[in-house]
Amino acid sequence: MQYEVKSTILGFDQVTKVELSEIDEMFATLKSCDGSNISFTVVNPYLLREYSFDLTSEIRGLLNINEDSKVVVYNIAVIQDPLDESCINFLAPLIFNQDNATMVQTVLDAKDHPGLGLAEPIKKFKA
Repeated sequence: MQYEVKSTILGFDQVTKVELSEIDEMFATLKSCDGSNISFTVVNPYLLREYSFDLTSEIRGLLNINEDSKVVVYNIAVIQDPLDESCINFLAPLIFNQDNATMVQTVLDAKDHPGLGLAEPIKKFKA
């Protein structure tokens, strides 16, 4: 599904439209739709750990989120070989409103979320 980027993805200001494609329940790819060949592997954080944060009123407004909205969250992963050495950025989640095909990336304050890191290895969460 394609999404309009309502605020910039960190370091990729030129990306204004992206396509999210699920690989499986854990992984998906996020690709720019502007021909720039930018692509990310993203991870469903809820399959790895307890993960919660409050959406600001600014994000709710940008994405037009209400209590009935279908919202999904992913985190960017840096894939390594072997896979369990890959790292996930839990402090900059991507929020998608599937109802109106909009998305944003937000940055969580590390002081408010001391258990979350910028580059946590997947192997930390393997059972």
